[in-house]
Amino acid sequence: MTLKKIARNDLKNRIFHWPDIQEFREAEATKHIFYETPNTVGAVWCMRPGQDLPIHSHEKADDIWIVVEGTADYYPECGEMVQIKAGDIVVARAGEKHGMSNNSNKDFVMLGIAGPTPIGFIPHKHH
Repeated sequence: MTLKKIARNDLKNRIFHWPDIQEFREAEATKHIFYETPNTVGAVWCMRPGQDLPIHSHEKADDIWIVVEGTADYYPECGEMVQIKAGDIVVARAGEKHGMSNNSNKDFVMLGIAGPTPIGFIPHKHH
C-alpha cells in the first residue's frame, strides 16, 4: 500500500502548533480557542506572572488541562491548592471545581480540552 503524502497546511483545521497560537495579554489571562465542535472545544491558555483563572466548575462538561510551560497554583476545591507544572495533565470532571493562579515569575501555558459543548461556567469563591 502506498500512502499519499499531504502537506500539513492541508490540515490546518486539524493540526495545530501551540507556540504559533499562544497569545499573552498584560491585563489578564488569555484564552485562545483554536477549535470548537458540537462535542468539544480546545483552547490555549496563557498567563503572565500574577494572572489567574478563577475557581469554577462546569455543570455537564469535563475539562482537561495539559500544562506545556511553567508552574501554577491549582485549586481542586475551594480553599485547597497544589502546584501543577509542565508535563502535568489535570482532569476536572463535570461538577468538579478547578482554577489556578500563576504565582511564579515565569509565563504559564496550558492546553484545555472540554466537552460536551456548550461547557458553561459556574463561578465559585474560596472560603
